[in-house]
Amino acid sequence: MESTIAELFRDNPPGVTEAMQVCTVGLAGAGGIGSNVAAALVRAGMGRLVVADFDRIEPSNLNRQYYFTDQIGFPKVVALRRNLELINPEVQVDTHERMIDAGNAASIFSGADILVEALDLDEAKVMILETWLSDFPEVPVVSCSGVAGYGKTERIRVDRREGLIIVGDQESELSQGTLSARVGIVANMMANEIIAIIRGRASL
Repeated sequence: MESTIAELFRDNPPGVTEAMQVCTVGLAGAGGIGSNVAAALVRAGMGRLVVADFDRIEPSNLNRQYYFTDQIGFPKVVALRRNLELINPEVQVDTHERMIDAGNAASIFSGADILVEALDLDEAKVMILETWLSDFPEVPVVSCSGVAGYGKTERIRVDRREGLIIVGDQESELSQGTLSARVGIVANMMANEIIAIIRGRASL
């Protein structure tokens, strides 16, 4: 296993692979943001992911989510685990095919070193953030807000707060439509922030 990991991630910056291998990231949502954040993290050497989503793949998801036509109809968490294992067969992906609510959010993601909010609806975002920040005050949370539309890349920013990082333009509405290019930018910026947190902790 060690030789496989070393070969897969030999081009990683120094220290990143070792730090990523011993870390767990929890993802609430396996759609456009969640699936692409997960893929970026696994390509960086992520050791373990905990992913929760109740949804199944639809044709309209494929313009921005990390899935394929032969996976239409599959639970997102099942298909995502398979896709991530195709990147790195050694990655551990714990899946929860269920709706996330205030009653189970803490138990699903207990033990995660970093939490990722990747939900669509504003009410769901508020619920998960309030729950996490209350139940896991010491665990960093990386969230997204404003991923819709196209262009205007310069408006996408990273807002770092105490215990919370928000990536996006914080203004665009989903009614404007979503594309892989802009969703991917936000998802990869979120993954980049997560990697920086993990590597920074390993340096302490």
